[in-house]
Amino acid sequence: MSGRLVCAVLMIVALPTIWSAASAQTPKAPDTLEARVRACTPCHGVQGEGTDNDYFPRLAGKPAGYLTNQLIAFRDGRRRYAPMNYLLEYQNDDYLQKIAAYFSALRPPPQQPSVTEASPAVLARGKTLITHGDQMHGVPACSGCHGPKLTGMEPGIPGLVGLHASYISAQLGEFRYGTRTAPSPDCMQLVAASLTEGDVAAVAAYLASQPVPADPSPVARGTLAMPLACGSEPH
Repeated sequence: MSGRLVCAVLMIVALPTIWSAASAQTPKAPDTLEARVRACTPCHGVQGEGTDNDYFPRLAGKPAGYLTNQLIAFRDGRRRYAPMNYLLEYQNDDYLQKIAAYFSALRPPPQQPSVTEASPAVLARGKTLITHGDQMHGVPACSGCHGPKLTGMEPGIPGLVGLHASYISAQLGEFRYGTRTAPSPDCMQLVAASLTEGDVAAVAAYLASQPVPADPSPVARGTLAMPLACGSEPH
């Protein structure tokens, strides 16, 4: 038997041992929800606090019902963003509820608000729309649904703090033009359609300039007398 053939035979015989040793040296990832959601952290932060990318929102502290609804919307294609659609395509409702509950319970340290280049007049208009609305044009105050601290309300109204202006503007635009929808009656579509382009920019700039409160928990269900009926908020 030639030397080369002997070496080949020895390698074949040794392969199971090599594979076994390699397997033994490679640690197995823990089968926990915390380990599984690490796929979310490059975009949404280690504790769901958001990242510097303008279009990846904060998840921590948002109502679990709201987060569940959004995960299902991405899975079912009612919200379109290819990476999210791909990741969630085959996940069942129960698993998505567990992911939502995980991020909802997180309380990372508050981040500093974004530095805004908006003028004082634009910020003042944004504050007016957030706190008082524009009754002449059928725009209710954002705080009427999202709470006085803008941290949302259980189970389905999201907090608005800790988001980038570009993300807020983009979402309002999607509601205005029907590329993002919510269960009927779609109150956000009605509100967004009543805003001018300038109003959208003002709301986005003001919200992005607000700090995340020390306790970002949403208010309890039924705390707020909502000015509009919303299909995403069960009664």
